[in-house]
Amino acid sequence: MTKLDQARGILEQLGVPPRQQSDICCYTLLALAGLKARNPWTRATNKWLRIHDIIRFAKDGYRAVYAENRRETFRKQALHHFRDAAFAEDNGLATNSPNYRYRLTDEMLALLQSHGKPGWGNALQRFLDRHGTLVARYASKREFRKMPVRINGLDLSLSPGAHNLLQKAVLEEFAPRFAPSSECLWLGDAEKKDLVNRTECLQELGFGISVHDKMPDIVLYRRDRDCLYFIEAVTSVGPMDSKRIQEINRMTRQVKAGKVFITAFPDMKTYRKFAASLAWETEVWLAEIPDHMIHLNGDKFLLPKEGRQVRESGRRHEVEAPQARRAPPRR
Repeated sequence: MTKLDQARGILEQLGVPPRQQSDICCYTLLALAGLKARNPWTRATNKWLRIHDIIRFAKDGYRAVYAENRRETFRKQALHHFRDAAFAEDNGLATNSPNYRYRLTDEMLALLQSHGKPGWGNALQRFLDRHGTLVARYASKREFRKMPVRINGLDLSLSPGAHNLLQKAVLEEFAPRFAPSSECLWLGDAEKKDLVNRTECLQELGFGISVHDKMPDIVLYRRDRDCLYFIEAVTSVGPMDSKRIQEINRMTRQVKAGKVFITAFPDMKTYRKFAASLAWETEVWLAEIPDHMIHLNGDKFLLPKEGRQVRESGRRHEVEAPQARRAPPRR
């Protein structure tokens, strides 16, 4: 096993995320320990090093060449996380100082020096008991940042982010106003694509099992009106355009319930970006003005009256008002 593989194995046993087991992180650990390919772990040291020194060590000791403009990658991918995990420490100077340096903590140095010895397992466990793992620490931070939301009478959590914040608004602000007493049959989360998946209800309504990878962000069902609400929450992509409507109609061709297609936007500014691509016969809801909706289905509400003509011009439905009658000329 190469020294690089050994370093990766140590990082894995210390419970760091997969991204912090990359070659850059392994070379950083070896550089901080001052260990070249043939040095045993008992000879590990913890001298103060600049990132420049770490890059140079990787080249001289392992023929791994990294450009100087990768310094920020070493800092963000390896050293910041090593410091969080108590593997390394800095000298406390300003980060833009030419004298800013890192080194292994004394505790980490002692742990590495025991690698390969009979006491390695006990030393590793003592270190983990004292500091925990980065995987667990980062997971708890993500859990703390999660957004609580009540769905179908259950308290669930959405992962943080603008998209899920908008989905939370749909469930808590849109649904009570425009789909009262509805139940959520489907909800995708950034981390868990089917956070809510009422498979039996979907099947009873006529959904196929294989359609879930094409489902909208949110599907609500209102039993008293036998009506489904297909909702796309849009912060950057994915409005209810003509292509999306066709996809949903194809995968719900066996569904008898009524269908309402809605695009939810966080604000008017985002809506304006997508206004031209939205399909007719759909609805728009804006989280910043939750009491109102924009209807893109004019012929459902504006039926032609006597004297009016309705014509189609491209994609738009235009309603022509009758010509005003001119008053007879005075004699």
